[in-house]
Amino acid sequence: MPSFGEPWPECNDGIYYRDVLSPSDEGSTLIEYYRRKYKHSAPLHGWLQRINNKQVTIDGCIVVNPNTILRGGAELVYHRLPWKEPDAPYLLEILYEDNDMIALNKPSGLQVLPGGLFQQRTVLTQLQRHAGSLTTSGCQEPHPVPVHRLGRGTSGILLCAKTKLAKSCLAAFFADGTSVLGER
Repeated sequence: MPSFGEPWPECNDGIYYRDVLSPSDEGSTLIEYYRRKYKHSAPLHGWLQRINNKQVTIDGCIVVNPNTILRGGAELVYHRLPWKEPDAPYLLEILYEDNDMIALNKPSGLQVLPGGLFQQRTVLTQLQRHAGSLTTSGCQEPHPVPVHRLGRGTSGILLCAKTKLAKSCLAAFFADGTSVLGER
């Protein structure tokens, strides 16, 4: 069976968290905002360090003063710095493929969608990297996404749609198929 996948880079790209400030945030300071909204993400000194490290922008401009006064409607972006994700397999075996879908043999240890420590070492990332070589129905652009999930520790068949239309149809089939289980 054919397979695809690129080896993982040593570190991921980090994550960009975007917030558009509401009118109720107007007049707060930057540090007050982060302490209030993301109090469980980091203590005060953690947010101060992130601001000092130039990891926060307001409307695209780096901000290093934690006492900057915020205005409603501004876009606030915090860049979580890159980190080394835990080891994970990267090769995906193709079990079936047509113009609308692709069935993969997902190995144990590979997460399907981003979450937790796994932001890039996922099936979704490999599908997006592989998208340029996918053939799809009609004139639709490739938009490969898993239609269901398997746990990171689970191996098995993972069905992925190659277009938005195929995703809608396959998701409906899954929903219809599970809704009749109790009606036998």
